[in-house]
Amino acid sequence: MPPLALVGNLSFDLIDGGPPRLGGAPFHCARALRLLGARATIVARCGREDVCAFRDGFARLGVPVTLVPGSVTTTFALHYEGDRREMRVERIGDVWSVADLGAVPRSGWVHAAPLLRGDFSTDALAELARGRRLSLDGQGLTRERAVGPLRLEPHPDPDVLRHVTVLKLAEEEAEALVGGLDPDALAALGPPEVVVTFGSRGSLVVAGGRAEHVHARYVDADPTGSGDAFSISYLAARASGHAPVAAARRATGVVGLMLSGRAA
Repeated sequence: MPPLALVGNLSFDLIDGGPPRLGGAPFHCARALRLLGARATIVARCGREDVCAFRDGFARLGVPVTLVPGSVTTTFALHYEGDRREMRVERIGDVWSVADLGAVPRSGWVHAAPLLRGDFSTDALAELARGRRLSLDGQGLTRERAVGPLRLEPHPDPDVLRHVTVLKLAEEEAEALVGGLDPDALAALGPPEVVVTFGSRGSLVVAGGRAEHVHARYVDADPTGSGDAFSISYLAARASGHAPVAAARRATGVVGLMLSGRAA
């Protein structure tokens, strides 16, 4: 399999007023990679004072990570009503630059996992796409970079999207970008593959001039991180040679296994 990599900010998640939990795409993706038995280069950033806590968390998962110290760790307060999530931004982490990307393999597939718009400079995303196939989480296109209730901005950045092979969106992000789930509108965003996830209702894959819905089963468990697990599982399947819809089915299965473990 070609090299697989993931780059993104870590976070602390305050769920329903509980204590801080380790979070962010690199951490949730590591859990999925452990289930898959897949190897990937994970390059993650957190506040300098939180490096030990996150290093211990990855060690418990048995997944290696390169930690890049930053000024603070992004922090979210979350509340769930079924699949519906309310979020508040409490702290905002650092922006990735080209100089931060030295540990990323020079070829293969890479997933850029911003938590907010502007987590990656345009130059950094262009660098990640150079000689690689780039997957991008749509959070980096839609989530306003501001402390307070999380707000989605509706304007995609064409300078960002021209570098992207796979764009992964949550349903609310698709609505913010194109006003809904119309396959032609999603395809018009530009990336060859656009995947929209609907939580327990599955996902929509728009690729190669076709749109196909992939079903999922409901699991009564905390869904935090399931979108991240889907993203890295999808990318691992694509890197292994699976077609987009088959990759989405495999990713859906991995998310189900992960959530079933939480529900046990």
